[in-house]
Amino acid sequence: MQKIVISGGTGFIGRAVVAALHARGDDVTVLSRDPSRARVTAASQVRFEAWDGHRSPASVDGSDAVIHLAGEPAIGKRWSDAVKQEIVASRVRSTEHLVDAMGVASRRPSVFVCASAIGYYGAHGDEPLDETADAGSDFLARVTLAWEAAASRAGEFGVRVVRARFGVVLGRGGGALAEMARPFKLFVGGPIASGAQIVSWVHIDDAVGAVLRAVDDVRLQGPINVTAPEAVTNKELSDVIGRVLRRPSVMRVPEVALRVAFGEAAGPLISGQRAVPAVLQRVGYAFRYSRIEDAVRQAAG
Repeated sequence: MQKIVISGGTGFIGRAVVAALHARGDDVTVLSRDPSRARVTAASQVRFEAWDGHRSPASVDGSDAVIHLAGEPAIGKRWSDAVKQEIVASRVRSTEHLVDAMGVASRRPSVFVCASAIGYYGAHGDEPLDETADAGSDFLARVTLAWEAAASRAGEFGVRVVRARFGVVLGRGGGALAEMARPFKLFVGGPIASGAQIVSWVHIDDAVGAVLRAVDDVRLQGPINVTAPEAVTNKELSDVIGRVLRRPSVMRVPEVALRVAFGEAAGPLISGQRAVPAVLQRVGYAFRYSRIEDAVRQAAG
């Protein structure tokens, strides 16, 4: 049994990670802005500490592992200056406070698993990108680069740091599919813009499996792409969603409409990255879902 502290434990990925940790017998403390509300989403044996991301949490001292999944959503909204500041603060500043807590702890965790995103790479078309690829230069890439730099500082305290670069997470009860499926259910679903942009996806079960593997496997250090081995185009994904939901996939969303609606934030919707999970494959991680149709069918119930 390990003592594990997790932020973002009430989010889509976090809930599943907390459930998996609890199921295997770990002692879990969830950092939450509202512990009283968070308790309804987790097992009764899970502990909670009030934490808003603006200070160093006490429970880090004495823990075996810290998992940081908290962060303000960045996709699907316009990036005003205020929104950009909140995105940066929720990722970078909160990570700095967690690392500060490790620095002053009397007993430090052995591993820090910090969420990141494949937005680190920026727009790269169909070019395969393993974990050695360079960072991009757009807003999300710059944020993610700073996010990972803040996490890496924990290495100065002897903590093994794993930076989990998540792709688009698909699963039942939330995640990206809930948003993607809505227009299909209204018979207005279809590809976004050209439909040729690459979508690097991962099923929630494999996202959880990768996080737990990062906690347990000392061979994992530095960045890992948490994506399925085979990415798809946006059109391929749209066609699969339509087929699974038995709805047409013909109502293409024009690029100009996205740019009018979201401005700069339209960039991630009309571009993509083919992120390859080279590190996970190298350590022998066996993906439960490697085919997009299997993942979408399970996620759609």
